[in-house]
Amino acid sequence: MQISLANLLQRYGFPPSQLHSFISKNQFLLNSNNLNDLDKSLSILLSFKITQKSLVSLINDCPGVLDVQFLKKWEVGVLKFGDLCLSPLVVRNFLELSRRFEIDPDGVFHTMKVLKGLGFSEGTLNRVLEEFPRVILMNEGEVCRKIEFFEGIGISGEGIERIFSFFPGVIGFDVEDRLKPLLDEFCHWGFGEDMIRKEIVREPRVLSMELGEFSRCLELLRSLKCREPIKWKILGEGAFRAGFEVKLRVDCLCKHGLIRREAFKVLWKEPRVMTYRIEDIEKKIEFLVHRMKFNVDCLVEVPEFLGVNFDKHIVPRYNVIGYLRGKGGLGSEVGLKDLIKPSRLRFYNLYVKPYPECEKLYGRFSGGEVKSRHPVGLWKLFKPPSYPESKEDVRNMKAFMETLV
Repeated sequence: MQISLANLLQRYGFPPSQLHSFISKNQFLLNSNNLNDLDKSLSILLSFKITQKSLVSLINDCPGVLDVQFLKKWEVGVLKFGDLCLSPLVVRNFLELSRRFEIDPDGVFHTMKVLKGLGFSEGTLNRVLEEFPRVILMNEGEVCRKIEFFEGIGISGEGIERIFSFFPGVIGFDVEDRLKPLLDEFCHWGFGEDMIRKEIVREPRVLSMELGEFSRCLELLRSLKCREPIKWKILGEGAFRAGFEVKLRVDCLCKHGLIRREAFKVLWKEPRVMTYRIEDIEKKIEFLVHRMKFNVDCLVEVPEFLGVNFDKHIVPRYNVIGYLRGKGGLGSEVGLKDLIKPSRLRFYNLYVKPYPECEKLYGRFSGGEVKSRHPVGLWKLFKPPSYPESKEDVRNMKAFMETLV
């Protein structure tokens, strides 16, 4: 029976590696009467055009959706959504919430009509239901309060739709306990209402900041000790935007294993991190952990790793050390600090110069004589003309020198 069930699930795209764990957690599926119903259920789910990845995720997260009677109701209910052009991911979310909270398709359809009546476009509606499907559990008044809040601070209807589209989770925030205190925090730092309004519409995710988080980010920026060009680059789009960029980088570092205190410490010690895109930072961390086999905690001690160029600084040095380690050319183990902190010339003299075969791996200072950027003999064009000296000129120079003695 277990083999038949496994074959059935595998036929509908369930990964073999997850079958044993899934079946052991859901013994009710082994009921011999359920196999035909299970086949029908999986067939109905596929008819909703849900992707295979989403289907497996749905079954893992909420096995109850395999109830054939439940799905037959939804098979009829989905027809009512025909005019709304909902994405398969939205349908997947509806099925999970409907099963968990016992909401019938008619209740979901009513909520959809309410959201549509509030003026949401089809694209925004899909975005909201994909990213924040729990909106269907909210009543109309809760959603309207968010709209009234944004209207109250002078944001246009187009701006409100942009906010909901780019950051659907804001619909779930409480106005009194979250949104108003956050705006007060922005004002406390001296930002005017026009700027706050402009920045919210420009980047709605600023509303995702926890209370006090924005203040901590700005305090970090104020305490930075770095070269002026770096500070100008960080603050190039204004302090408000820079504060949010700090938050994004802190979140990125925390996502990869650092705690928030450590993440702020890394940014303070190495401000250049804030001049790199999030994608570049993640690329470096992936390389550090998976290729170089260092723990992410090393960044607290060597934050310079995130502040240097990946292709010109990190990769060439790693290649040289890897080559020497393979040949047994290292007297002692080279840690991350020894790899990153030495200057280009010092690293070259220590690890590359004694081994000519490493010069191509390192690139810098290799290839013999450095080529001039200017044509040979160009200096002659800028050589000042010489004039013959007369006897009178010689007498004048001698007389001048005698006055200095």
